[in-house]
Amino acid sequence: MRKNTAAPSISASEITPKAVYLSRRDFIKSAGLLAGISALAACGIRAEAVGEPPDANPAKPAADEPTPYYSITGYNNYYEFSTDKESVAPLSQGFSTDPWSVEVGGLVHKPGTFPLEELLEFEQVDRAYRLRCVEGWSMVIPWQGFELGRLIAAVEPMTSARYVRFTALMDSDQMPGQRNTLFPWPYNEGLRLDEAYHSLTLIATSLYGEPLPNQNGAPLRLVVPWKYGFKSIKAIVRIDLTEEQPPTLWNTIAPHEYGFYANVNPFVDHPRWSQASERRIGELTRRPTLLFNGYEAEVASMYSDMDLSVDY
Repeated sequence: MRKNTAAPSISASEITPKAVYLSRRDFIKSAGLLAGISALAACGIRAEAVGEPPDANPAKPAADEPTPYYSITGYNNYYEFSTDKESVAPLSQGFSTDPWSVEVGGLVHKPGTFPLEELLEFEQVDRAYRLRCVEGWSMVIPWQGFELGRLIAAVEPMTSARYVRFTALMDSDQMPGQRNTLFPWPYNEGLRLDEAYHSLTLIATSLYGEPLPNQNGAPLRLVVPWKYGFKSIKAIVRIDLTEEQPPTLWNTIAPHEYGFYANVNPFVDHPRWSQASERRIGELTRRPTLLFNGYEAEVASMYSDMDLSVDY
């Protein structure tokens, strides 16, 4: 049964329409964002391709309007398929997600393998969440899925468990981008256990009321709305509870640029650009970035004993 549970302070007018979310190329071209040099990009538009500094002339907060369909027409980021974002959608169309299962183990009392059909039996909820990419763009997406904490509770963590490690599918026959040896495949991500248990942390199974498209992480994708988008690992096949902080793909590649926590923070800049503002997909002006992506009231207490300028 699906429970209608909206994320705090998200109005229907903020939600990026389905056609816009699934296709972004025209907006990027019209905004002049394709110039620049190639570099690491964790979850979307390359920041160094932006024609202006990310914090130049940030717009004052304004009422959000749905992004017009014609503003964005085709742009996806999923390095397992390709670093050429225009190639991801066609390359992923033949990707097979049936059958699919997730192995859950590590420091748990009841390890097991969960077929997708069984995971879909967890209560499915509707959540409209902001998504903030570390490169400085954002959107609002209506996801459907189940709270990760329900799955973790089902396997009964040991008292020594402190972190959760996620592993994505490794299949270079289906995912040609994994033949690129510059990346430490498979894609790995991690959360602290309390973060994983938080009620906002979602395993997404659908968006816009339809199953996840292949290019967006089908069939299962992590969504942690107060963190930068590169934490949202796609095509999850394994979840392990660990005592030690697990290595993650982007933090392994460039630890000085991509932290383990990856909490959205306008006061801590990326080494190569400001995080003070963002561009909502479909808009030409910038808006101030919100601490914890606007979810401060819900999650800040988890980090009250941390220096967020150091533990970024």
